[in-house]
Amino acid sequence: MPGRGRGEEPSHGGRAAARRADRRGGSGGRRRAAGAGGAGRGRRDASAGGNRLVDYPRAGRDGWRRWLPSWRLVAGAVVSFAGLMLGTVGVALAVVQVPSAQLASKVQKNVYYWSDGKQMVVAGGGSLNRQIVPISQIPLSMQNAVISAENASFYKDWGVDPMGIARAVVKMAQGGETQSGSTITQQFVKNTYLSQEQTLKRKVTELLISVKVGATQDKRDILAGYLNTAYYGRGAYGIQAAARAYYDKDCSDLTPSESAYLAATLNGPNLYDPYGGQGPAATPEKNTKRATDRWKWTLDREVEVGHLSAADRDKWVGQGFPQPQKPRPATNRAGQIGYLTDLADNYITAHSTISKGELDKGGYQIYTTFDRKKVNALAKSVEAVRRANLKPDLREVDKFVQFGGASVEPGTGKIVAIYGGENALTHFTNNADYTGVQVGSTFKPFVLAAAMTHGKRNPALGPRQGDGERTLVSPESVYNGDNKLTLRMYNGAVWHDRNGSEWHQKNDGDENRGLISLRTAMQFSANTPYIQLGMDVGTDLVREAALAAGLDEEQLASITPTFSLGTSAPSAIRLAGAYATFADSGRQIDPYSVTKVEKNGKPAYAHEQKSEQAFTSDVANNVTDVLRTVVEAGTGTAAKLGARPVAGKTGTTDGNRSAWFAGYTPQLSTAIGMYRVDPNAKNQEFLSMRGVGGQPTIHGASFPAEIWADYMGKALKGVPVRQFDPPRPIGEKIFGGGASPSPAPAPSASPSASPSETAEPSPSAPPSPSPKPSRTCGLLDPRCRTGDHEGTDGGTPAGPGATSGATGGPGGQEGDLGDEPAPPGQSRRQGGGLFG
Repeated sequence: MPGRGRGEEPSHGGRAAARRADRRGGSGGRRRAAGAGGAGRGRRDASAGGNRLVDYPRAGRDGWRRWLPSWRLVAGAVVSFAGLMLGTVGVALAVVQVPSAQLASKVQKNVYYWSDGKQMVVAGGGSLNRQIVPISQIPLSMQNAVISAENASFYKDWGVDPMGIARAVVKMAQGGETQSGSTITQQFVKNTYLSQEQTLKRKVTELLISVKVGATQDKRDILAGYLNTAYYGRGAYGIQAAARAYYDKDCSDLTPSESAYLAATLNGPNLYDPYGGQGPAATPEKNTKRATDRWKWTLDREVEVGHLSAADRDKWVGQGFPQPQKPRPATNRAGQIGYLTDLADNYITAHSTISKGELDKGGYQIYTTFDRKKVNALAKSVEAVRRANLKPDLREVDKFVQFGGASVEPGTGKIVAIYGGENALTHFTNNADYTGVQVGSTFKPFVLAAAMTHGKRNPALGPRQGDGERTLVSPESVYNGDNKLTLRMYNGAVWHDRNGSEWHQKNDGDENRGLISLRTAMQFSANTPYIQLGMDVGTDLVREAALAAGLDEEQLASITPTFSLGTSAPSAIRLAGAYATFADSGRQIDPYSVTKVEKNGKPAYAHEQKSEQAFTSDVANNVTDVLRTVVEAGTGTAAKLGARPVAGKTGTTDGNRSAWFAGYTPQLSTAIGMYRVDPNAKNQEFLSMRGVGGQPTIHGASFPAEIWADYMGKALKGVPVRQFDPPRPIGEKIFGGGASPSPAPAPSASPSASPSETAEPSPSAPPSPSPKPSRTCGLLDPRCRTGDHEGTDGGTPAGPGATSGATGGPGGQEGDLGDEPAPPGQSRRQGGGLFG
């Protein structure tokens, strides 16, 4: 109709038309309404986001964009975190206390107790000769030596090394090797204020205190504090005490050369004292070389950083290493006491979190395993033999004779007694611990144990045979015991060194014993059956058996054929402990000397006994049964204890340079060693014992067995007699080393038979080649330079602290034994072990 607007509804029409119109516009209307509503919500969210303190999740964003923080949010978080950390550090720096060198100088005594709980000695700690001296009395040469070697940027840094701290934190957080602070300030803080533990908490505390010390104290005062609190060894804390301990002079009188050496001791006193420390890695020879190298390096470093002229460096180097005086032990450690306390100290530092420095500060109550009566009995037995037989004023050869011994309790591992030397105040090496003395034929039981555990290899198969491809060996197995037999591989092929020469093993006295059982070969210590048995089993498995019994890996010689004849040099403690494994039917427990440590009435350490079944009871009991034959009717009859059962083995090394007897009853295992060495000689070496005590030669069956029997009789007095567990049959009777089943082997000697005076062999070192395949290494053969061949003579023995052996691969594997053995080498140990 004219005049009606476009948007007006018609005023008339049917209801059907109205419904159709409604359907056409309904969906669009709803869509428009929805759009309007969404826009409204978006405006409300945006409005809400603008009102929030932290716009997260982010408003006005859809999907994952709502969870992506804005750059403002990230920047704010970083600033806030930095502010929080600065505030925390500021508060921490405000509350931490700066350490005092005077407080650090306060020390206490350590109290040592016998196994029965009675006091042994009060020592250590308070006996320290510490005196705080001002920086003006510390020579500039000492200051420069320490700064050059320890922290060349000392006068420029803030007291901390951020990169060093970061590396240490990461290492400790990952459970890896711990690292200490690297700056002088950090070392000063650790010495005076903190414990020596390597934890993340202590490292953070050290960092905070170091920053405060670096910011509040003069650098010269920090340096003086460090030099006055550092540990230099020999019980000396502080440079004044160190100058007196090493050079018997005031620190103000130290020369630049002496200062360079004392700076070297800060790197590890036990390893830099030229007179030796504790453990195989700290022999006088090794320490002297290590100290000389570090001393020269320190002088070179001073030149490098501008603290010493090259001309002065050359002058001091030209004058040679500034040899310090001999150490002076505390007088309250006379006799065996010093060896006992040192052994306990070494065990504590090796098996607890207590450092040597903390131990020397004192305040600890140390409960040991040492039995006072047994310790005294062992010392009396040794001294009785010494007084009765050795006349050093009459016989030159009787000089420099040393004895060492240890007694270990089977089933517990307790070290109940040791003999370390005549007097800890005059003889500084503990002869019961590692000395480098080869043990000779006392090693043969480990060869037999390996043969009964793994068996003889099948000649038709390859060298690496599993136990299922081998034949377990019975003690009644037969081998050729003749002299100078040609050494063969397990498959019968002749063994050659890398020069193509054969090896012809000798027996003591060049004795031919014919076909004999392994029992008889052990009884009379014949060498040829056991060196061949080692080849047949594999010298790598012989080594494995020795380790399983409890010998220390670092005290074993390198693998060569003669490894089976005792070229290794385990300590008396370790040898007694390994024999205790056989005594306890194959159960191995590491020897230990400390049961617990307390400080201020609180536990600081407690021993936890651990044991492993090294051998089956059948193997261990058969080894014991064979070793009983040695004592009943072999080379060890001097060790008989009446009705008490005894198992043991003699051992003597080439050139008569050492002699051993190691043996046990069910209740006690003891090893006694004897050797000669001049402690004052420039080049340390073991000397021949021929003529000692007026005897032509010294064997394990002589003085060592005599001492062993006398001591064990006293130690076991009143102890009920116990029998060994009877052995059960094991393995098969095999024929090795060229033996044939047809001839009858020589029978074992009856218990009443007396052993030949010459039946005891010498221990062997790696075999030296003969000039021709048909010759045996002779006395004047210049190529026989290793000198410690079982049954041979001549050459140069390994010196004290050395371990004989070549650097070749595992024995018993084809192709690995063809290398010519090298001269006796040093022990591979790099740090302190069980006892040092």
